[in-house]
Amino acid sequence: MKLLIIGATGMAGSALTATALDRGHQVTALGRSAEKLAQLPAHANLTTVAKDAFSLTKTDLDHYDVVIDAMATPPTQAYLHVDLATKLVAALRDTTQPRLVFILGAGSLKTGADDHLFVHDLEKDPAAEAFIAVPQNQLSELQFLQTVTNVDWVGLSPAADFHAGPAVPAVLGTDQLLVNAQGVSATNAGTMAVAVLDEIEKPQHHQTRFTVANR
Repeated sequence: MKLLIIGATGMAGSALTATALDRGHQVTALGRSAEKLAQLPAHANLTTVAKDAFSLTKTDLDHYDVVIDAMATPPTQAYLHVDLATKLVAALRDTTQPRLVFILGAGSLKTGADDHLFVHDLEKDPAAEAFIAVPQNQLSELQFLQTVTNVDWVGLSPAADFHAGPAVPAVLGTDQLLVNAQGVSATNAGTMAVAVLDEIEKPQHHQTRFTVANR
């Protein structure tokens, strides 16, 4: 398949790019920095494009089977998560291709006996002011996507600790924050990438969000 990966030089995006290429897909890696894109390993099926995702047109998107939004932002620009989701959806209303895949945060997952949103736990962190805008805006992004019924989209959230690392055995869920038998809630970027490519190759979820964690 022809895949466009937005934010291909970030932690999630670079893992997605490597995994997609390993599986034989044609990948266009999009990022704002030509220098960072040049650091991606060369591959016959890889094309790099230094471009602002907000300048993508419907004509640009129509070249692909799947568009993956793995954009990362600093907290001061966390609103861009919502803005890019709305732009991509607006461009593809009443279409079934390309499929849109969104890498969401863990803050929108539910946890605890009362099923409260995990973002509310994050808001209690003494250091929250430095980062909380990102999970808050990723929650808003999901809430927007949940209103969309005429675009083929899917979202995927990691566990509480999302970090770089290889793919490991995983467990999937829906809206609950996942914790393994050792009490750890973590997702490696490689684990996330495998879950995304599995979903792309054999779709199981449509117009919904699911979650993946290291087993």
